[in-house]
Amino acid sequence: MDAPSFADSIERELEGLATPGRAPKEKAYLKSELRHLGTSVPAIRKVVKGARRAFPDLDHHELIALVRALWSEPVHERRMAAVEFLVLCGSLLRAEDVGLVEELIRESKTWALVDTLAVSVSGDLVERHPSLNTVLDRWSADADLWIRRSSLLALLRPLRRGEGDFERFARYADAMLDEEEFFIRKAIGWVLRETSKKRPDLVYSWLAPRTGRASGVTMREAVRYLEPTRRDALMAAYKEGRAAL
Repeated sequence: MDAPSFADSIERELEGLATPGRAPKEKAYLKSELRHLGTSVPAIRKVVKGARRAFPDLDHHELIALVRALWSEPVHERRMAAVEFLVLCGSLLRAEDVGLVEELIRESKTWALVDTLAVSVSGDLVERHPSLNTVLDRWSADADLWIRRSSLLALLRPLRRGEGDFERFARYADAMLDEEEFFIRKAIGWVLRETSKKRPDLVYSWLAPRTGRASGVTMREAVRYLEPTRRDALMAAYKEGRAAL
């Protein structure tokens, strides 16, 4: 497979599926510096699945080459396709590929690319290779907000299932709880919200002594699926703390 040529053919297919008028609106919404074709996420996934079927014997080396070729051009949909290839072919990835994933997260600078890289790609790698938790420890204290956000979201999938390392998440979240970055506040609330579906007691116990530090964004997300009495008690404590400031 000639990765650059194949990546260019994927771009042409993506461009052919673009929705008129979508590109400028999406570019403005995401505050993106990339070129946008105007292709929807479902259409991108359809193209990626078709491309994968065309190369059923794709190996690790070819996957990485294709991802890099797609990412090399500053086109939003090409980069989305690169991320979708990493998700679709995640079983081919090795522990050392976390370095590539980190590189892509740093270059993404938008939730539209970062969140899938964090939840589905990094999360899968960490579940399959627990030694990579040390990478998440480093990410959690990184200067880049998208890397910090990714350290939280990489733990999401097992927590959503009622499993996972809540203690590690709680350590990261506690260190970031006072941050003013919206995307950090939202990520903390998101993970707490999903965890609460299976382990509401755990979320309530962790959040109750921190209502004076958590942001409104974090609180509203975190309490969404708690039973009403607990939800109301936490929000009342949060509002009381805000009023006292």
